[in-house]
Amino acid sequence: MQLGLDSFIAVRPDPATGHSPSPADRMRDLLEEVTTADAVGLDAFGIGEHHRREFLDSSPTVILAAAAARTQQIRLTSAVTVLSAADPVRVFQDFATLDLISGGRAEIVAGRGSFTEAFPLFGHRLEDYDSLFTEKLDLLLKIRAQPVVTWSGRHRLALTGQAVYPRPCQQELPIWVGVGGTPKSFARAGTLGLPLMVAIIGGEPHRFRPLIDHYREAGAHAGHPPEKLRVGLHLLGYVADSDTRAADEFFPGYARAFTEIGRERGWPPVTRQHFDALTGPTGALVVGNADHVAQKVKAISQSLGGVDRINLQMSVASLPHPETLHAIQLLGSRVAPQVRT
Repeated sequence: MQLGLDSFIAVRPDPATGHSPSPADRMRDLLEEVTTADAVGLDAFGIGEHHRREFLDSSPTVILAAAAARTQQIRLTSAVTVLSAADPVRVFQDFATLDLISGGRAEIVAGRGSFTEAFPLFGHRLEDYDSLFTEKLDLLLKIRAQPVVTWSGRHRLALTGQAVYPRPCQQELPIWVGVGGTPKSFARAGTLGLPLMVAIIGGEPHRFRPLIDHYREAGAHAGHPPEKLRVGLHLLGYVADSDTRAADEFFPGYARAFTEIGRERGWPPVTRQHFDALTGPTGALVVGNADHVAQKVKAISQSLGGVDRINLQMSVASLPHPETLHAIQLLGSRVAPQVRT
């Protein structure tokens, strides 16, 4: 199993001090996080895409290119690319360029996003949420398959034999499908034979087993070999020197972030009791010391029939930079060796 990190590059006040880093300082810290993850041997680092004041990840490929110039081995991926609101031609060109800069380490996780700001921002109707993604994913896969493309659809002008360059280092640029919880999304990824990245930010991960089985069954029915049907997870998590310290450091920022989102979506405020339940044996939060995190990661994987990659997202908690770097070092030196064996 591969182990990595995702970040949305949140810029929120430190829950303890109230101090907010400047955007330039936060970006500098983010690049140090990626280089640290590379140095300690983590497998992947993903940058999200949001178009909100509290995040700095509106141009993930620019950030990933900067990270590529500073790293040697780590895979560099989106988490996710909001394909419904993007031009697939430009998406492919950006990630092919990233692949050339990184020497073949780029990946795309294509999804529809969990926020809606991108749709009016880029001139799309939210009512077309699903058809935009279906159509644009089809175009992106055609561009990946060959440089000269003939294609037509409803939401974009047709391509009539235009060529899309540059081409990536990798023979086939990896394209994952990022999904939430709808059976249709899981089945579509399986039918296309694309690897699956499942965002699990609450509840109990084992409840996703029927959906992941549905993905694998759809892929098998479409004739794709099992090794092509890879499964990854995006989980919220944090590692510290003790379980108590990890929970106490992660909770304040996590609670504030999800309480703010809850005001938009009608969720109740986050309580410590609810948080502690999610950090328990069957909950979705992977928070604790290195041994606890390793065991929970392995247990989640087993409950889902085995997964190929787990990326933890710590930035939601707006942790101080030194604590984030220490957590990354623990992930690489203490957690990853246990997970891989």
